[in-house]
Amino acid sequence: MLNRMIEDHLKCIQHLQKSSSLLETSGKLLLSCLLDGGKLMVCGNGGSASDAQHFSAEIVGRFEKERNAYPAVSLTTDTSVLTALGNDYGYDEVFARQVQGLGRAKDVLIGISTSGYSQNVIRAVEQAKIMQIKSVGLLGRDGGSLKKLVDVPVVVENASTARIQEAHIFVLHYWALLIESGLPQTPPKKA
Repeated sequence: MLNRMIEDHLKCIQHLQKSSSLLETSGKLLLSCLLDGGKLMVCGNGGSASDAQHFSAEIVGRFEKERNAYPAVSLTTDTSVLTALGNDYGYDEVFARQVQGLGRAKDVLIGISTSGYSQNVIRAVEQAKIMQIKSVGLLGRDGGSLKKLVDVPVVVENASTARIQEAHIFVLHYWALLIESGLPQTPPKKA
């Protein structure tokens, strides 16, 4: 079982090489957003919510180099906001409402969905479009409905949710490295 999992993992990761140009283009969009004074907003459900938090932490904190903090927010973390919005507007609106309240035209929304059909991520992307906020989809399988909605679809074409999630974190780490390599390397001042 372990050897099969490793082989499947490697095949999925190696398949990303076919998307190298798209991965670089999308990473540069994220970097430009930050350099232009915008912020990254990231959302997803379940494991994708964890990935959203992980990526946001690497942008606000650091990935591999000491540098200033940059703005990134995971829309999956504020339990009071999530539960209020879920209760008052329905679960499909929990990210869209946050995009409406926090988003600005300079920002970029990253929607993560292994299926490409997560309704709350779809609604967030639709709200971003209304506000002229660019969107990147980190998607799985065939990209689902989100593939046509986002400005830049990055699709991990695989049937296994686990392999898709492993590839997603790899892509997020690549973007974090690309972003960090393009940011000014001034270490933060100590208080």
